[in-house]
Amino acid sequence: MLGALLRFRLICGLLLACLGWSSAWAEVPRATVSPGLSHLELSPYVDYHVDLDGAADAASMFDLAENGQFRPLPHGAATFGFRNGVHWLHARLYNDGNGEQRWLLLLEYSLLDNIDVYMRYPDGRIDHLASGDKLPFSARAIRYRQPNFWLDLPQSAEVELLVRVQTESSMQVPLAIYTFSAFAEMERDAQIGIGLYNGILLALFLYNFVLWLSLRDTSHFWYLGHLAGFGLVLFCLNGLAFEYLWPQSPWLANHAIPLAMCLSQLAMHQFTRVFLDLRTNWPIGDRLSRAFMCFYAAVGFYSLWSGYRLPVLLGTYSVFPGVMLVLVQSFRSIRHGYRPARMFLAAWTMMLLGAAMYASVSLGLLGKNFLTEFGIQIGSAVEMILLSYALAYRHSDQRGVTELQVREANEKLERSVSQRTSELSSALEQLAEANSRLRESSRRDVLTGLFNRRHFREMFEQMLVHAQETRQAVSLLLIDLDHFKKVNDSYGHLAGDECLRALARHLTKSLGAENALVARFGGEEFVVLLPGATETRALDVAERIRRDIGMAPVQFSSGKTTMTASIGVYSVPVGTSTTPDEVLHFADEALYSAKHAGRNRVCVAPVTS
Repeated sequence: MLGALLRFRLICGLLLACLGWSSAWAEVPRATVSPGLSHLELSPYVDYHVDLDGAADAASMFDLAENGQFRPLPHGAATFGFRNGVHWLHARLYNDGNGEQRWLLLLEYSLLDNIDVYMRYPDGRIDHLASGDKLPFSARAIRYRQPNFWLDLPQSAEVELLVRVQTESSMQVPLAIYTFSAFAEMERDAQIGIGLYNGILLALFLYNFVLWLSLRDTSHFWYLGHLAGFGLVLFCLNGLAFEYLWPQSPWLANHAIPLAMCLSQLAMHQFTRVFLDLRTNWPIGDRLSRAFMCFYAAVGFYSLWSGYRLPVLLGTYSVFPGVMLVLVQSFRSIRHGYRPARMFLAAWTMMLLGAAMYASVSLGLLGKNFLTEFGIQIGSAVEMILLSYALAYRHSDQRGVTELQVREANEKLERSVSQRTSELSSALEQLAEANSRLRESSRRDVLTGLFNRRHFREMFEQMLVHAQETRQAVSLLLIDLDHFKKVNDSYGHLAGDECLRALARHLTKSLGAENALVARFGGEEFVVLLPGATETRALDVAERIRRDIGMAPVQFSSGKTTMTASIGVYSVPVGTSTTPDEVLHFADEALYSAKHAGRNRVCVAPVTS
């Protein structure tokens, strides 16, 4: 009896311990945003619940989360594969004194149809945001290839995060929060990798396109089809197609992927048939490839009228047997002594590894990491490069004459491009020079070569604003030739023109060290802008100009004459906010005073406050 009682107590203790372990295992800690933190992966802090019929609302899900009905993520990763039902993810975020209160929630997978984010704050307020491929791209918080939302995380407060995800694609919901600066750094690095990959594909596409135009070899054509289809697949998977190609078309965002997959695989099998000459070397393998091509064509047409999931599942599952068939065809060609098949085999082996890793993540067999997420890009880039090399090797091995034709065609193309580039560069240089001359002539006065009034006005406004911002002095001289009408009446207008040109030369030479802006203002009036010059300095410059003008007679064909000038000076007080019209008005009043006082003198306008 005592032994039975001891065994009963032992069993009860073990059950309680197991329950305690289960409870501890099911409890997910809250995510703490500590000071200095700029990025946090949320997977360790997320639990989830599957709503099979999709009828539950946010309020009921918050209640289930409070009652412990959510489960921790399988293997600590939000990667579920192709699953039915609506997936709800829940996390508690606590800002423990981090100065940044505005965070970007990023769902690091592009192909999610409907995403609803609910944030419940301590005061009971619930904010709701929505995004996903079933909404236009403009519904996202910022223009980015992956769904994102702005979150407010007040200091010393816990915010409950609830994410509802419904999609026909693979259910992958890795969550992370970023400060904007951390997100910008992460996106910069990601864009470099994506840009490098797309640059490789584009370079290979253009290179083989030129070869196809030159050689008219159908293997290059089908290789281009495979490149274009596979590149579009990756462009869609990365979310870039939705961002740049059809941001207002959710239908295309969801249907372009199966279509691109079918195009890529169909072109792959046709390229294999042509490259390995299967019709001659292995008729059974040729028929198998054609069967796969018919299958992909049927799936592609079916995807236009069906949902997303079934065509993608068919395309994903068929990748493995399709690539395996290509490998078998390559092995058989190598056994028959076809040397280019060796490089062909190496290329498809890299493709198989990359595609297998990506498909395993989509099917929920592996978690997301750098290799599984970008393995298909790495493998496909190496595959495309090796295939391109294999094409060149095939021509080198089997078509010596064709290689010569290719080389001649490339040389001809290079010469043509070089010639056209040289001609274009020469034309562009001439056009730039003409534009420069035209731009300069539009700024200059035809008679004197000084800046004209319109250009002076533009520069005056900029220099006046700069002087006000930097609290520097600026002064204006308004110069008018005395008795200029008598020169025209006595010696003719050509003599008057020579006087104006002489004054322009004199001003340019005299003010060369002053960093001054000199322009013909109109008629016999000239204007000088002196940045940084105080009233005392401007008065000295004006007196020097006036004296020098009177000491230099002007010679012309019918004689010579001595000129004098009246000058009005106005200095803008430091820190004063004024306009060009006001400055010109004060300088003009000072010039009028000089004229009224007998000419050949300098007058200073009084400083206004």
